[in-house]
Amino acid sequence: MESKTDYIKVASYEGKLGDVKKVLLLYSGGLDTSVMLKWIQDKYNAKVIALTLDIGQQHDDLDAIRNKALKLGAEKAIALDVKDEFADEYISKGILANASYQGNYHLSTPIGRAILGRKAVEIAEKEGADCIAHGCTGKGNDQVRIEGYILAHDPKMKIIAPVREWGMDRNEEIKYAEENGIPVPARKDFPYSVDDNMWGMTWEGGEIEHPHLIPPVERFLTTYTLPKNGPEEETVSLSFENGLPTAVNGKRMKLSELIINLNKIGGRHGVGVVHLLEDRLVGVKSRGVYELPAAHIIIEAHRALEKYVSPRVLNEIKEMLDIKWAYLCYGALWYDPAMDAINAFNSKVNEKVSGEVKVKLYKGNATVVALESPFGLEYSSFNNTEGYAFNVNASAGFTEIYSLQMKLAKQVEKKAKAGKA
Repeated sequence: MESKTDYIKVASYEGKLGDVKKVLLLYSGGLDTSVMLKWIQDKYNAKVIALTLDIGQQHDDLDAIRNKALKLGAEKAIALDVKDEFADEYISKGILANASYQGNYHLSTPIGRAILGRKAVEIAEKEGADCIAHGCTGKGNDQVRIEGYILAHDPKMKIIAPVREWGMDRNEEIKYAEENGIPVPARKDFPYSVDDNMWGMTWEGGEIEHPHLIPPVERFLTTYTLPKNGPEEETVSLSFENGLPTAVNGKRMKLSELIINLNKIGGRHGVGVVHLLEDRLVGVKSRGVYELPAAHIIIEAHRALEKYVSPRVLNEIKEMLDIKWAYLCYGALWYDPAMDAINAFNSKVNEKVSGEVKVKLYKGNATVVALESPFGLEYSSFNNTEGYAFNVNASAGFTEIYSLQMKLAKQVEKKAKAGKA
């Protein structure tokens, strides 16, 4: 199908007709990538290799996705299991940073794009592909993330983004798929799409896009229990070492396994469902509905334990840098030196973030209810035999000096008002 608009390629890295011979397509099996698998073959007359990463998708059937790519004409379909690498080298950094963007979005998609961009270059070079294609639109964040990360690892790699080129909207894509016998999960009566990995599921499309409409979550949040249907409360115990969770209810497991296991536990209670109207990198507002059971439980527990073992000034600095980390991650700068510097700081802070955290799960809520750590700082108590027993005789003097500037400023203000009367 010819583009409705005259898309002009101005960036030096964009692949052009006639120059592209072998394309590595980042393939999710959804509407966009399924349509473009055929479109690239027809439009560019190029061979297509489909790449799908196993990063712990909570709802996808990866075998079905791979077979679908082959049926649609892919020369080769690669499904790469990188769950452990994703958890150990990427999600771990998000945990140490209390990854949260403009609320309780724990950045599942942006973190996933970081490993996707790097792996795309590795496989493209291995398979002799001269171009990488992705399914991002020209209006979103992911185009910047994926293309930026590809170029960071291989500045000479060519990239095409068919959705930017062809000018089809969602309904037209669905029609194109129907006309070409392409099975896709999106239909006119189900306009929702999801980006899925072990750290979270991002739902977009349909009513979700329109802030004045209430998203019908019963239609698309089908992987786990809706919060209103959650069972009786349950308390889960998380063990941490150097800032990372190592055990759930006393059972040790590797990070990827722990996250997947905790998704099931938290999912039973509808934990981590977030409706968020956020600021996109490209300058417009965007709403998404997120499912983040394990991510939300872990971040809440980690944030509380980190605060317990760190002094006030360090907590204040850490909170500011956590916000910056989230904006860098969301804003397509995972491989920027600034991110490396903050990650180094976070590793230092988390050297003492070890201990056990109990979190109560109930009807969509995850509440930290108890903390224990060998590095926990002293606490106060109304009982003289408990908590830190500092010299209360010094309290009045401390208060007088601590509040001195506020008192002086207020007196100056009163004198100024009196002079005007």
